[in-house]
Amino acid sequence: MKIEKSLKMVFSKKLLILTFLLITVISFKAQELIIGQERIEPGIVVIFEGAIKDMIMPSSTNLNENLTDIHIEARVNWDVDNVPKGTPKGGFVPYLHINALVTNQSTGLKTFIDLIPHINLSDNFHYARNISLPGKLEDLYSVQYTISPPSKYDVSLHMDWKNEIGNSFFETITYDYKDIKFEDIAKATRR
Repeated sequence: MKIEKSLKMVFSKKLLILTFLLITVISFKAQELIIGQERIEPGIVVIFEGAIKDMIMPSSTNLNENLTDIHIEARVNWDVDNVPKGTPKGGFVPYLHINALVTNQSTGLKTFIDLIPHINLSDNFHYARNISLPGKLEDLYSVQYTISPPSKYDVSLHMDWKNEIGNSFFETITYDYKDIKFEDIAKATRR
């Protein structure tokens, strides 16, 4: 009887810890602001986000968390359904060149940043950078993302790609989003 009671207490504690972790993960995920989602042929899905700033290493190429407001991201992965033959469904698309222009809609002040590959345990590989917003946290912002394909020095194309997809990976494309409110993300913390 005593062993059974002890097992129930252990199970209850584990259930309580699991519930707490689940709530923490859900609330953490809720702290990502989806700015937009796009699809680029031949089957690349891009999710643009404003996320909570973080300590990123190495510090020589990343702004310190304490000097920034948000972590601006582009999660770029192959689609899971309609992709070129041999493509890792849902896999990260490397060697892209992505930048973001964040504009304060009230003052016109701008911040321009190149997004670089990052890795973490929640999103895995993604393109991102910590940035300081060009104005007050409560202001509205517009964000313009430009995505360029790998250069000819980054990726070479085989004949089967040329025959089925074309002579290039894709053409440079720009996406514009307006009336973005980063205040909640900028006030949130990861730890």
